Amino acid sequence: MPMAEIPLCVWRTRGQSFSFRGQSIRYWTAGQGEPLLLLHGFPTASWDWRYLWGPLAQRFRLIACDMLGFGDSAKPVDHLYSLMEQADLQQALLAELKVDQPVHLLAHDYGGSVAQELLARHHEQRANIASCVFLNSGLFPESCRMLLIQKLLLSRLGWLVGRSFGRDDLVRSVIQVYGSCTQPSESVLDDFWSLIAANRGTRILHKLVGYMPERRLHRERWVGAMQHEGVPLRLINGVVDPLSGAHMVERYRQLVPEPDTVQLQGIGHYPHTEAPVQVLRHYLAFREQPLSCFQQKVAWY
Repeated sequence: MPMAEIPLCVWRTRGQSFSFRGQSIRYWTAGQGEPLLLLHGFPTASWDWRYLWGPLAQRFRLIACDMLGFGDSAKPVDHLYSLMEQADLQQALLAELKVDQPVHLLAHDYGGSVAQELLARHHEQRANIASCVFLNSGLFPESCRMLLIQKLLLSRLGWLVGRSFGRDDLVRSVIQVYGSCTQPSESVLDDFWSLIAANRGTRILHKLVGYMPERRLHRERWVGAMQHEGVPLRLINGVVDPLSGAHMVERYRQLVPEPDTVQLQGIGHYPHTEAPVQVLRHYLAFREQPLSCFQQKVAWY
């Protein structure tokens, strides 16, 4: 049975704002229980969780924000955007909401890199992470692949490419990364564009895409965080994703001890919108495993 989605117009009315380093950040909360922090990908926003939000809120205390430069949050032009700062933002949001319990992470794409940094901080006793599930994330820069538009945005003329970026360019990029049978509707593409264009967002696309070289810069730290014992991990992957699909699963299995992976056939870069029922099932199965299972997995360390 298909899962109901939250329309963007409704989603926007449910958001709240807080100030992070002088910038307005939109965030959403729902449910009760153990805190679950949802981290969205590039170039979209927290509305990506529209299918999973209701079912997950029945079990957990959900927290999500549009990261700085994304969605309905502030998009300052004269700003150096970084994944490190986005991790700071997540911790500031948790502090704003007075979350003092260990936090579970569910992260997609760009958000996966933010989750890796939070894991690294956990192992330094600077964060308190209970578990982490990655969805099609570029966890290993040597295995990451880029779309042409990303390469152009990273070039010397990236600022010009970003300013001329339009809905048609978005559509051409998006249809490449979805599964052939799970393509987004025209209405969803309109909403994607609305989120990117909000607050004149195309002016900063070339700055946001700087996360690609930043992944290479922090590669040892972030891969090491996944190799460290103590935090249960799972990778749920849409394998036909050309950016971080089956090849990313293969690399994950090579580098992460006792790898826990789930492969979704025919699904692309956005498994939580292309196959939300499957993602929900595999996420809940992960959370329902007794802690002893995870302890046994890392017992040989």
